[in-house]
Amino acid sequence: MQIVAISGSLQRSSSNSALLRAIRTTSGDVGVAVWEELGELPHFSPDEDGDEHVASLRRAVAQADAVLISTPEYAGGMPGALKNALDWLVGSGELYGKPVVIMSAAPSAQRGENARRWVAEVVTMQGAAVHDSFTVAVGSSATETEIATNAESALRRALAALEPGDSPYRR
Repeated sequence: MQIVAISGSLQRSSSNSALLRAIRTTSGDVGVAVWEELGELPHFSPDEDGDEHVASLRRAVAQADAVLISTPEYAGGMPGALKNALDWLVGSGELYGKPVVIMSAAPSAQRGENARRWVAEVVTMQGAAVHDSFTVAVGSSATETEIATNAESALRRALAALEPGDSPYRR
């Protein structure tokens, strides 16, 4: 299985980005490619085809068997940069029929729900199938070992959700 992982954060010290990089490191037989060009994307315009970064995003999603999105929550929703990236996929159809797992790295497991809900609504409107949505409790002072432990359990949960059969995800 090939998974493309996308962090919705532009912050250099992002817990969401660190979690995805740790997942890539611990993924074993599963290929996890972290797409890291979010900050390079131009503003979405339906009149444009985009640039090389848009092409890179579209190619990464098209070639993947599944998409893993890790998003922070800003002002009760997903970050604008992540919404911009998802908008670039609207007309080209790479998300259509694609299984998606959404997570949020946040200081407590009770946070991130709004951002995850927004992402789920957007990717579902684009024809993706959300298989799971959850928050991984990662404090801002988490050590590499703590992040790696969280990454292993997050990857196990994501892979279980992506198993063939009924999706365990319930809104």
